[in-house]
Amino acid sequence: MSFDRYDRSLLEVLQTEGRITNSELAARVNLSESACLRRVRRLEQDGLIEGYAAVVNQPRAGLPVNVFVSITLERQERADLSAFEEAVCRIPEVMECYLMSGEYDYLLRVVVADTADFERVHSQQLTSLPHVSRVHSSFALRTVQKSRALPLR
Repeated sequence: MSFDRYDRSLLEVLQTEGRITNSELAARVNLSESACLRRVRRLEQDGLIEGYAAVVNQPRAGLPVNVFVSITLERQERADLSAFEEAVCRIPEVMECYLMSGEYDYLLRVVVADTADFERVHSQQLTSLPHVSRVHSSFALRTVQKSRALPLR
């Protein structure tokens, strides 16, 4: 999908200020309010803007710990991958799941309250996922950089 400098400007502002009013947005990107609204609606309809959400403070929500979990499956057959993916999507603590190339099959970001909470997630959910042969976990000590805005060019 192609977008011009106005679309790019709209997206850059909306990525960091999703609650901005249309009139404020139009002024920031140098468009009329009607043109601004039309463009934002088109970006939404085209699927470039997937939605709007509140960013919840992870530690204040009681889930300060990020654990990165590498999962290796017994086999990489399509049915096994599908069964794993369907099951992992039902674990609320799994914030992100990526199919990977390289040493392991999946990389997960799991949020938990503490090590005891992770032990619960690990023993009750992660190790009982279908077709899992190995689970390797690494605890993040500190978040150095975390961006939610894509670098649009």
